[in-house]
Amino acid sequence: MKRDRLFEKPLEKQFEFDEGVAAVFDDMIERSVPYYRENMELIVDLVIRRLRSGMRVVDLGSSTGSLLIEIARRCEADVRFVGVDNAAAMVELARKKAEAFGADVTFVCEDLMEFDFSGSDIVIANYTLQFIRPPVRADAVSKIASSLNENGLFICSEKVLMEDSWLNRQIIDIYHGYKRKKGYSETEIMQKREALENVLIPYTIEENRNMFKESGFKRVDTIFQWGNFATMIAFL
Repeated sequence: MKRDRLFEKPLEKQFEFDEGVAAVFDDMIERSVPYYRENMELIVDLVIRRLRSGMRVVDLGSSTGSLLIEIARRCEADVRFVGVDNAAAMVELARKKAEAFGADVTFVCEDLMEFDFSGSDIVIANYTLQFIRPPVRADAVSKIASSLNENGLFICSEKVLMEDSWLNRQIIDIYHGYKRKKGYSETEIMQKREALENVLIPYTIEENRNMFKESGFKRVDTIFQWGNFATMIAFL
């Protein structure tokens, strides 16, 4: 796994999922998202318990494909797995990884707003909605809801805001301390934060919950949270 050193040098552009990010993405996300591996394991376990032959699972913003590949490797039912990402470099890595692990997963390079994933039973979007511009984010969630079969599930992990402004500042400061413990320098932390400004726009958990329900989901539960990171499951 190549180590993330992208933000050691002065910024040249805003954050984007290009070849440089793709090359270090697995290290970046494991060192940037608290309990990332444990949270993904929780998602894998829940999905496995839900799967039946004939189902279709779609991962929106599938990045390097790790989550779908792990589910596919452990799944004993005849299930179709599709990963969708609009970054060609991510899709290329995901395909190579799936081939190396012998996992039957299809990865496509396309915008989730353009790709037809209707007829899905489970849709996953880990740290994906936060990169969709707020004016069209609710449209994306509505598309997800309308694309799910009856009794479908939407699993969503997001960076979130606290309702209280004081608490939000403290959590961000604690989070930066977490990143320092993971080996990131003060320069790297600040430069990445600057690169993500106006690119990653988080909502509160309540704002996400309301958006899901307004899109047609009946129930929303939070299954994981560490500070300003949370995973929610929405039920049709």
